Amino acid sequence: KTYTYKANSYDNLYDLAEGLGKDGVFIPLSISDADLEALGVTVTHKEEPLENIKQRKIIELKYQRDTAEVEPIKYNNNIFDYDEKARDRINAAIIALSLQGEDASIDWTTADNADVKVTAKDLRKIIANVAIRSNKLHTVYRLAKEKVELAKTKEEVDKITLEL
Repeated sequence: KTYTYKANSYDNLYDLAEGLGKDGVFIPLSISDADLEALGVTVTHKEEPLENIKQRKIIELKYQRDTAEVEPIKYNNNIFDYDEKARDRINAAIIALSLQGEDASIDWTTADNADVKVTAKDLRKIIANVAIRSNKLHTVYRLAKEKVELAKTKEEVDKITLEL
């Protein structure tokens, strides 16, 4: 906000309070814009630079992509966790099962607490499904980021989403 009082402009409420104080007018720093205007102060709202809006939107889109990348993944009619701990467990299980032979299996607790038998091949397919999802997420993120960079207004930026 910019505050104008008697042809003087102030970038913040503290400086305005000092300016008004010179005229014997004392204001609390919590004063409303309407009360300031009643005292003869013009309050102008600065528009945020489009570049800042774009940068914030890109960060938001990246966060959405990164969050979606570690969401549980569906495989063989079951939902499997895929956060950092789950990835470590999957990789360890693949190694252990591979050492036991191609047909070896273990009981695995799914994201919805069901117990299912899985093989190393099943666990590799889960990782493959994640890779496919991840590629799609990165592709739609890049397209959305491109749209943000080309946007000419805040309203255009606000409408951009990850289109999955």
